[in-house]
Amino acid sequence: MTRLLLTALLSLLAAYSSLLHAAAAGKQPNVILILTDDQGIGDIGCHGNPWLKTPHLDTFYEESIRLTDFHVSPLCTPTRAAIMTGRYPINNGTWATFKGRDALLEGTKTMADLFKKNGYTTGLFGKWHLGDNYPVRPTDSGFDVAVHHLAGGVGELSDYWGNSYFDDVYYVNNEAKQFEGYCTDVFFEEAMKFIKKNKNKPFFAYIPTNAPHDPLIVAEKYAAPYRHLEGDKIISAELYGMIANIDENFGKFRTFLKKEKLENNTILIFMSDNGSRFGYAPDGSLGFNAGFRGIKGNNLEGGHRVPFFIQWPDGKIEGGKDIEELAAHVDLLPTLAKLCGFAVPQEMPIDGVDVSSLLLQENAKLPKRTVFLHNNQDWRPPHETQGSAVMSGDWRLINGQKLFDIRQDPMQKKDLAAQYPELVKQLRRENRQFVQASKQNPEYKELPVNVIGNPAQHEIKLTIQHAIGEGGGIWKPEQVSAGMKNSNNKHALRIDRAGEYVIELRRWPKECTGPILGVPEKNPKDLYDYQTINPDKARIQIANQILESEIGPHDEAVVFRVRLETGKTILTNDFIEGKKQYGVYYTYIRPAKNP
Repeated sequence: MTRLLLTALLSLLAAYSSLLHAAAAGKQPNVILILTDDQGIGDIGCHGNPWLKTPHLDTFYEESIRLTDFHVSPLCTPTRAAIMTGRYPINNGTWATFKGRDALLEGTKTMADLFKKNGYTTGLFGKWHLGDNYPVRPTDSGFDVAVHHLAGGVGELSDYWGNSYFDDVYYVNNEAKQFEGYCTDVFFEEAMKFIKKNKNKPFFAYIPTNAPHDPLIVAEKYAAPYRHLEGDKIISAELYGMIANIDENFGKFRTFLKKEKLENNTILIFMSDNGSRFGYAPDGSLGFNAGFRGIKGNNLEGGHRVPFFIQWPDGKIEGGKDIEELAAHVDLLPTLAKLCGFAVPQEMPIDGVDVSSLLLQENAKLPKRTVFLHNNQDWRPPHETQGSAVMSGDWRLINGQKLFDIRQDPMQKKDLAAQYPELVKQLRRENRQFVQASKQNPEYKELPVNVIGNPAQHEIKLTIQHAIGEGGGIWKPEQVSAGMKNSNNKHALRIDRAGEYVIELRRWPKECTGPILGVPEKNPKDLYDYQTINPDKARIQIANQILESEIGPHDEAVVFRVRLETGKTILTNDFIEGKKQYGVYYTYIRPAKNP
């Protein structure tokens, strides 16, 4: 007990010393969080990848503190929500990347809210993926400035139609704006503009790149050095080229920080959101995954163990050291709050722990803990054990059944459950208690809502990508263009102001409109193969009303006017083709009268 108390006291003194050092420098530290998309644990040179060249990240690796046993969720939205809230996805309600569970619940406080409350100017540049409509857009969630694409990736069907990584339309504080250049270049450039403008006061810059998420698109000069690796169909030259471009931007970014004299009193973090999707074969036969098995979406180690490098020279967080203790995405918020010298308010519940003691002194140890990973690609909550990973020290309990010692068996091929039955029981018990507690949270049962009738957003856009239902996923413009259909047709709404509303059902988005029974006249960048569909009617059900209308040969939208009272409701929208019905691709809702 005495040793534990002494360790805790030394940790507090170290943290206090670093905070005093930052105060002496004149202000709280700036914070920059760079989060790449689908870059696995092996998709970086400094982790031993024999082909990929990442010299700037490798240099940062040598100079930073590395959390080598750092875990995220194996999917985009769950990880991002855990980072922003400090809560596990099963507790904050964002356990999927579509079907209505890829948005925060209204009123959720985020890391950006916390920084803003404590005097920081906040900016986001890249991928949000926590809600496209009010009340959970970036600007509703604590960010003063947001330059971002919509949905889960550049060019997805909920994003601006025709985006293709080059010369795209992104949203600047919710207004569409045309940009020139490659997406990763644009996001870093916009971040540097923001930082230069706000460098005389503390800032929080969140740079969640879309790359190297698919589709795998990059200029040939970046992909060309890796073309010779493509014979196995696992290593993509475009994937490695996208990471090479990230590396180049990271190098330019660090040079910029030095030029602006911001490097020393800035906490700079590089990490990724889940395992690789294309750079590694799940059986380990091809590609490179740093000795682990599992890819994006998988609960094996390679699906959720990611790079985590952090540096803060003024805070003495530097020097090229590995910290091997178990840590996770939920720890980021409380840790940054501690390093920056402010408290997390009691009304902001968190699951993570402050790991600043690990960063501030090499020999610090955390109390024994268990880390939980649950996600489910559905609107329903995750199963208690199916798809789960329960982690304690070097132990991994997978799906509530198989037990692995990750240090002795990083490929997770030797199940030790029969040899350690008591440990399996203990981890199962901890997991069961965790899930039962999660069920008491409103986020477990309530659906995130899109709000209509609020002055913050006059018109909302709903898409089949985010619709609730029993069908599979439709998330690509190519799928819409081909006329792919499914039964996902429900959207959770809240009406803020009673009155008459206009609901438009469309096949094509407004920025590339065309007849429901035809195709758009324009094909942005000649990207898509347009095919027709042949619904006879369109139907909506909302607030105890069922309305139906025939579709004319030239109709670009079927328009309904409905009277809605304040409160929550579910909108169901369908195209009807003979005896078949399927979800509507695009739905726009606005008040019938301007406020």
